[in-house]
Formats: sequence, C-alpha cells, structure tokens
Amino acid sequence: MKKALLSMALAIVAPFAWGQVSETTTTTTTTEGNGTITEYTPGSEIVLRESSGPRHYRFGKTVSYVTRSGKVLDEDTVRTRVKVGIPVRVHYVGTGDNMLVDRVILDED
Repeated sequence: MKKALLSMALAIVAPFAWGQVSETTTTTTTTEGNGTITEYTPGSEIVLRESSGPRHYRFGKTVSYVTRSGKVLDEDTVRTRVKVGIPVRVHYVGTGDNMLVDRVILDED
C-alpha cells in the first residue's frame, strides 16, 4: 500500500521536476547619434561629424530612411537627398566598432 501511494505521488510530481523551463532574457539598447554627414557609402557605412568628433557607423541588414516628420523615403529619394554635408540622426544598436544603424533620419522634411 505504501509503495502504491509513493508510486502515485512520484508519478504526479515527476513531470514538474523534469519539465522546468529555463528562460534567458537579452536586452538590446537602441541609441541615437546626430551630426553632419562627412562620408557616406550606401549599404555600408556613414561617418558623422558630431560634437565629440567624427564617428563611424556601419549599416545593419535593413536600414530605413525617414524625414524628421516620419515620412519614409524611397530608394530614388535616398539617392538624391542623402549626401555629404546634410545633418542627420541615426538610430543604432551596439557599441564601439559594432554600431549598426537601422534608421537614418533626415533633419529636414
């Protein structure tokens, strides 16, 4: 009788003992930089003259280009409007040499 009760108790508890879920949380911080474009290689890199000096940013896999009011720019507009000498803000992920831009915001509409 004791063995039967012990067996039933173990059968009830066992799924909880082996079925525990492990959870890992990763935090990604998006940061913003702003300045005037001094170098621009589409799809590769952008260099901004910021108050602290020049800063190099690499482009991520997907980059969106928008105006200050939030209007998304198409490829033709990006080719004509994004160039050396214009002020922009960039949203990027990472630090140091691993700053990957995911959004470029033109400071004009």
